[in-house]
Amino acid sequence: MQARRASRELALILFSQLEKNLEKYGDNDFEKIVLKSVRTLISSSQEELNIATSGLSDIAQFIDEYENNHPENLKRPIDAHNIPVQIPLTSDMSGRIKTVLSVCDKALNALEIAELSTLSQKEDVRDYINKIALTFKEKKQDVDKIIKELAFGWDIDRLFKIDKDILRISIIELVFLKDAPHKVVIDEALELAKKYSTDDSPSFINGILAKVVERYV
Repeated sequence: MQARRASRELALILFSQLEKNLEKYGDNDFEKIVLKSVRTLISSSQEELNIATSGLSDIAQFIDEYENNHPENLKRPIDAHNIPVQIPLTSDMSGRIKTVLSVCDKALNALEIAELSTLSQKEDVRDYINKIALTFKEKKQDVDKIIKELAFGWDIDRLFKIDKDILRISIIELVFLKDAPHKVVIDEALELAKKYSTDDSPSFINGILAKVVERYV
């Protein structure tokens, strides 16, 4: 994961924790919120992995017992190794396979969170998060005005908060910071939408940001 990508994702996590009155926040407050949020993510990820690992142990025990109690193995000599047997793909076993796949997803998620945690300690990542947050604090009304203007037919107050925050971060980068290629900003906004929001969000966000580039950049 690149530093800028990590900064955007961490900024999104930060935005989800901010209250409406941004004036109460200083530079150090933003950093503290990010640190606390990352710690919460790590803790939650560890709990999920522990639960998932327990599920894997149950599956391993089920397979061992099924193999040991299979007729082919019950009649083998005591000192002989188990004969591999075919495990029937029942609905129960299908559910257990889904558990394994879920464990894989959780493990990958845990790795991403660990990488995000490491990157959150880097000075350039922290600086860029602060840059985004401080610009939002200063330009919030301007940013939200752009969203309201371009999201024609949508009530900005009723947009999913996660979608609104992704748009806010992207508009800050495109219109005010202007230090990253347009395509990179938009592509990474879409990746955040795919990861954190609904199936319809990427196309909605893509449409708004295309208008931002056309009219404001």
